[in-house]
Amino acid sequence: MPPVALSERRRGAPSTSIELDVRPAGPYRLPPAGRDGVLRRRRGSLVRVLHRDGEEATVFAWPVAGAVRLRASAPSSATCAWAVERMRFALGLDHDLAPFHAEFRRDPLLGPIIRRKPWIRPQRRPEPFEALAWAITEQLIEAERAARIQRTLTWRYGRRSSCGTLRGAPSATELARRCQPELQACDLSAGRSLALIKASREVAAGRVDLAQHEPAWRRLLGIREIGPWTLEKLAFHGQGRDDQLPAGDLAYVKLVGRLAGLGRRATVDEVHQFFAPYEPYGALAGLYMLHAGYGRGERFRGPVRAAASW
Repeated sequence: MPPVALSERRRGAPSTSIELDVRPAGPYRLPPAGRDGVLRRRRGSLVRVLHRDGEEATVFAWPVAGAVRLRASAPSSATCAWAVERMRFALGLDHDLAPFHAEFRRDPLLGPIIRRKPWIRPQRRPEPFEALAWAITEQLIEAERAARIQRTLTWRYGRRSSCGTLRGAPSATELARRCQPELQACDLSAGRSLALIKASREVAAGRVDLAQHEPAWRRLLGIREIGPWTLEKLAFHGQGRDDQLPAGDLAYVKLVGRLAGLGRRATVDEVHQFFAPYEPYGALAGLYMLHAGYGRGERFRGPVRAAASW
């Protein structure tokens, strides 16, 4: 049943609000605020601003008894409904993990963490371009430096909310207008600055439709500095693809090297091979294993199922 607008009020421009309670699919905890300055926490609520067709929407999310309450305000009911739908995706409220949990509850690696922390969900982005842009900024650098770059890009090129206290992530249209030195001034390398500009222009011009997953990936691969890891990050965090493990991530090459007893860091192919038995949930399996702490010395027992086919 679609959400119903609860109120319309005038303050300069007409404004519509939608408020509804969403019961998450399975155990759930709200994620923390983002390190990029886009998703904020205020008085127990998560809040961020989104933009659609020139209209601004502000969305709040906070826990209530057995549910998460979402409240969106925008100039039109259509933008309100869109913002609620996008935040449901980003917060993982409709992400049903029951099939994944049922299949791997007895797995020697996944079973303990599934039983201990069944609420683990991937942190996703409301719009796929945001995931693509941030993946480019995160290439081959430490997480804290990437977060600083993202905060700088948001501050300089993200659209400010009408209240003046929030900023959205930079849009493809905005970044497509930038030049390479401007993005380098945000501490992004020359190559990645150019890649971000080119990717933004492809999306802004409609030559890349991020709703069409595989066709978009094929075209983006033609941009220098964009490779499989960047596209796997886009797919997992921006397109809802639980099968797209970012195998080149340093955390995974270390994790698989340890779990498979290699005595070294795994190659990307070895990471893919290790997680092949967990398909079509490879990215979820990787996320849960990282939360289990195996890469940090956590003890585990039993045979390593994924390594058996090596």
